[in-house]
Amino acid sequence: METNWAAEQLQTIRTLMERSALYRRALAPIMLIVGALAVAAATAGLSLRLDSMRAFGGLWLGTAAVAVAGALLIARRQAIKDHEPFWSPPTRRVAQAVLPPLATGMCIGLVSVLAEGSAGFVLPLSFLWVLLYGCALHAAGFFMPRGIKLFGWVFVAGACGLLCFTALAQKELPLNPHLLMGLFFGALQLAYGAYLYLTEKGKNAA
Repeated sequence: METNWAAEQLQTIRTLMERSALYRRALAPIMLIVGALAVAAATAGLSLRLDSMRAFGGLWLGTAAVAVAGALLIARRQAIKDHEPFWSPPTRRVAQAVLPPLATGMCIGLVSVLAEGSAGFVLPLSFLWVLLYGCALHAAGFFMPRGIKLFGWVFVAGACGLLCFTALAQKELPLNPHLLMGLFFGALQLAYGAYLYLTEKGKNAA
């Protein structure tokens, strides 16, 4: 029984390593679409002044739901194109790695919105979401190309650094939560998606 389990684990790890290039190729359009959605959400939040907890949480939880659906559709299309099963053992491994931090963020967000928490919690909630998302990317990095783990560190280090700076050095800094979300989930993901797309295109051309 243990021998079979070990053999299955080894096969899963081998498959993950063999498919790292495929994951990298699929990540580019996912990052670009998720980043574009986040920029659109940040623009809507800033222009419509959706600053209450219910409005802020509703906007960004809704955006996250659309982004996840879009990412799943892109990954499924990639699997069909390569004649592979979508819900394969490697895919399950990646999903199991990212699920705890993402589920935690969703739960805290839903509770904050449904309980209509204080508007003063909106900025801490945005920091928390960025940190948890960084943890999810870092966890996925154990099964994917090294870059995604480093990208997760950018989220974690960036959010921690900005949080310390505003809390200890610049307490009066007017930091807008929509701007924070747009910076991390929008601009950074668009930049990483463009980097993946361009470098992958360069490899194919070579």
